[in-house]
Amino acid sequence: MQPSQLPARAGVGFKPEHFTSIDRSRQPLGFFEIHAENYMGDGGVPHAQLSRLREDYALSIHGVGLSIGSMQPLDRDHLQRLKPLCDRYQPESFSEHLAWSTHDTTFLNDLLPLPYTEETLAQVCRHIDEVQMTLGRQMLLENPATYLFFTESTYEETDFLEQVVARTGCGLLLDVNNVFVASTNHNTDPRSYLARFPVRHVREIHLGGHSVTEDDLGAPLLIDSHDNPVRDPVWALYSEVIDRMGPVATLIEWDNDVPDWPVLRAEAEAADAILRRSALAA
Repeated sequence: MQPSQLPARAGVGFKPEHFTSIDRSRQPLGFFEIHAENYMGDGGVPHAQLSRLREDYALSIHGVGLSIGSMQPLDRDHLQRLKPLCDRYQPESFSEHLAWSTHDTTFLNDLLPLPYTEETLAQVCRHIDEVQMTLGRQMLLENPATYLFFTESTYEETDFLEQVVARTGCGLLLDVNNVFVASTNHNTDPRSYLARFPVRHVREIHLGGHSVTEDDLGAPLLIDSHDNPVRDPVWALYSEVIDRMGPVATLIEWDNDVPDWPVLRAEAEAADAILRRSALAA
């Protein structure tokens, strides 16, 4: 099984509107990330642009549609469309979410949470085993941004992730913004969560922006919206994580209200500065 092996640099999610700016000169980035479902066609401009990027940069493919946490079987057609994409581009990393998004024949345009029980643990592990066997590569599993708890859960989220890694050999994708969003929504301590997180299995980190709203009782409610810069509390948590575990590939996610290329590149350069500082301190 091919392991995840992104460089310990900052990268960004590729947006086609940035291609001309990116292709004009070599960018100070370690990698680009794409959403797999945007590249499941056979050709055209998307693949022409991605092939050009692949000549010069490492690549992470991030899935959003496998529904790893669903209690029904994986969509085999979807998985069989994913395999040739990974075979074609040979990405340094493939990742998916600890979430579900399908019910019967309905696809829900969201990444929904699941209870952390023995039943869901067994199902998640079966799905990850199937993905890794089909693709012939290690999958990274991302911690979710959540907005509610399940009373039937018998595992803490960090323990659940530890068990998934132990049973499947997958790696982890640590989304620091998701940690901050979930901890704020649940009125828990993000640093306590991160202290329990099995960082030795982390092969990639995500950083993104979130929106601040209120729930019906007037309490803060954060939404993992990916539509603005990384906020200061998330940068602070990220810096502490890197100090603890050392440099690791870090992606800037900005999927909505996407800014001009220099703005997105500056976010990646800020992450890269933290990574360089950690490397020098080692």
